[in-house]
Amino acid sequence: MKKSLKYFGVPLILGMLSSGCTKFDDSLNIDPNAPTILSGTKLIANAEFYLPDMSSSPYGVHYPQYLSNTSFTENSRYVTVNFSFSGLYAGPLMNLQEVINNSSRLLPDEGAPANQLAVAKILKAYFFWHMTDRWGDLPYSEALKGADNFTPKYDSQQAIYNSLFTLLDEANAAIVAGTIKNDIVYNGDMTRWKKLGNTIHLLMALRLTKVDPDKGRAEFNKAFANGIMTGNTDNLAYPHLANTANQNYWYNSFTNLGRNWFALSKPLVDYMLPLNDPRLPVYGNKNNSGNYVGLEYGKAVANSADANTVSLLGTGLRQQNSPVYLVTYAQALFALAEAAKIGWITGGDAVARTNYERAVEYSIRQWNNNDVTNLPAYLANAEVAYTPADALRKIGYQRWLHLFLHGYEGWAEWRRTGYPALVAAPGANGDRIPRREAYGTQERSINPANYNAAVSAFPYGGADDLNARVWWDKP
Repeated sequence: MKKSLKYFGVPLILGMLSSGCTKFDDSLNIDPNAPTILSGTKLIANAEFYLPDMSSSPYGVHYPQYLSNTSFTENSRYVTVNFSFSGLYAGPLMNLQEVINNSSRLLPDEGAPANQLAVAKILKAYFFWHMTDRWGDLPYSEALKGADNFTPKYDSQQAIYNSLFTLLDEANAAIVAGTIKNDIVYNGDMTRWKKLGNTIHLLMALRLTKVDPDKGRAEFNKAFANGIMTGNTDNLAYPHLANTANQNYWYNSFTNLGRNWFALSKPLVDYMLPLNDPRLPVYGNKNNSGNYVGLEYGKAVANSADANTVSLLGTGLRQQNSPVYLVTYAQALFALAEAAKIGWITGGDAVARTNYERAVEYSIRQWNNNDVTNLPAYLANAEVAYTPADALRKIGYQRWLHLFLHGYEGWAEWRRTGYPALVAAPGANGDRIPRREAYGTQERSINPANYNAAVSAFPYGGADDLNARVWWDKP
């Protein structure tokens, strides 16, 4: 990729308005790359098109062992080490930065410019949060500068987190009454955008439990006080459409050419089945014998015949228009349960239990079409019922189940908490589950000085591979 596209890209500026050129007037001196007004909401909408990529990945879904492969098992054996982040800079982040840089030029008839700016900041924070949790240190403060800087420095993950907290504070404070146009996910509802921003802030703060608990607690409580999600109607879920251009990622892995590439993993099914978990029939189908059977995770040699004997990914989750869940109310409730247990919020085990049980309930509601018929029996399982001595483990396991298919988020929580207890596929990555993704190989030639400085500054040492740790993943 050329350097000119690397960290700033070419934003998709839609709906620009300019006067026509007539004779030899002053319009000849107008810079077409610096429009006087632009459509901020169309830039935001274009960035939103990238949201499913935060979850729907043939790599991320394997790190927390949600799915196993019936064919091509390389991904569950961590064969790919280097992952490029350039598309996220040149795509959604550049579009969002255009909104932020041009807040005075936003079209007011698309919604209050303050709201357009706030949404752009929330989405920028969300994309960068996802990215820094995958790679660690990244180009940030000097990125997205266009031709002014082809070789930006890498900021530490700690610095990025601090900046994102500030960005979300700014968004929360700026939101005013009203709606915005062209919004794919919330139909312009700024009340829900406000709750989303604060929920992201709260979840980010929880990442700091090992590395900076004082900072984490302060940010957590600030976000909580500002107002987080209050129900599943607040969930950030990407609404795919029943057409090829906007279809769910998993649809193509099953419908074309008789593909049946993804099955529920054995670790997942072996945990859910004895509990009669009401989400299991949603997550996967029964095999040809009418049973739920997980597929061995990370098989050294694939066997396409496995597709007949194991539980494939659930039919309802792989339709063309199946939604993708990204940030959810149940996820926030699990965070509140953990926060109460570790003393970040008041109430101790009583509040922790209430939030934990509500988290399980709203997870089941989310996945099971609001049907909680079997909830009392499920919560009565000894393995599920809240117990103070074992609370953090149970919260961790139930969070893992809830985050199904959102592989990168489930992986981040596994790295932070150690739950669930997972074992790498034998012989894969030296029998180790990855703890980060390595930078794209082009970084070494495009931005060598800053790349080398970033690798030498890894907080816990190591090489640019799958086994070094990001800042909050303190050993």
